Amino acid sequence: LWDVGGLRPMRGEEFITNLITQGLTFEPTICLNTKVEYITKDNGLFMLMTDDGEKHLSKTIIMANGGGIISPQKLDVEGATKYELTNLHYTVQRLERFKGKHVLISGGGNAAIDWAAELIHVAESVTIVYRKDELTAHEAQVEKLKNRHVEIILNSTITSLIANQENHRIDQVILDIKGRQRTIKVDEVLINHGYNREASLEFEESIQPEMKDNYYYIGTPKCVLSTEGIFAAGDIISYEGKVNLLVGAFQDAVNAVNSAKKYIEPSSYDTAMVSSHNDVFKERNEHLLKEELGI
Repeated sequence: LWDVGGLRPMRGEEFITNLITQGLTFEPTICLNTKVEYITKDNGLFMLMTDDGEKHLSKTIIMANGGGIISPQKLDVEGATKYELTNLHYTVQRLERFKGKHVLISGGGNAAIDWAAELIHVAESVTIVYRKDELTAHEAQVEKLKNRHVEIILNSTITSLIANQENHRIDQVILDIKGRQRTIKVDEVLINHGYNREASLEFEESIQPEMKDNYYYIGTPKCVLSTEGIFAAGDIISYEGKVNLLVGAFQDAVNAVNSAKKYIEPSSYDTAMVSSHNDVFKERNEHLLKEELGI
């Protein structure tokens, strides 16, 4: 990541870890492995009903559900699922995992080719297989791979996975190339065949916020939606002047929280206090300063 102000370029994994640490500063209630399915309102309170039967009450809601729940399209090969525990992957979480390995990537879009462009610096070899007669990723990225002598096998699909019976890891992949069979030895297999997006969320009709293209919520630059008490931040909101970058999501978050605070307490300030001036950080600042100075 290069476009977050004040931060050195860093890998997404590290950035996400930092975000989570920051988000837990004041120990909010976190509900994992659950999905909000329906929202209604009664007696001035919103009720959020989840897929596990839980109900949550709130005076306000900030929609920050981005592109929805993204899940990869799985490899449609018999027995493939069991290798997800060993060396069949649908994402690259740590580059170190592939250091010195023979990696096969199935897919020809931007994500697959971006993975390959990263892995050529750490893997022993990278092979790309793709079902079409040409890759669909950005031309510059494709040329980068060709210059590094990455083997690209077009018009090919994975038909079978052969595993080592001792460690249950895939060690051979069988391809069908226009009716011709070819076997490739591998250490790791990466699949990128696209994604499914599950963004369904229903509101009681009387509180349904106005939408655009049946997906984006239409709001204001202050991240206020058409339904009083509901705000939004990030990819899910659309308004004039919207910055569709990571840094834009941070601005949305600040505006959404400020607007929610103003909604709950109309007499409060329009904007929040600068964090370094806030008394709640006084003790923490002193601790960090002493830690930095070695006191």
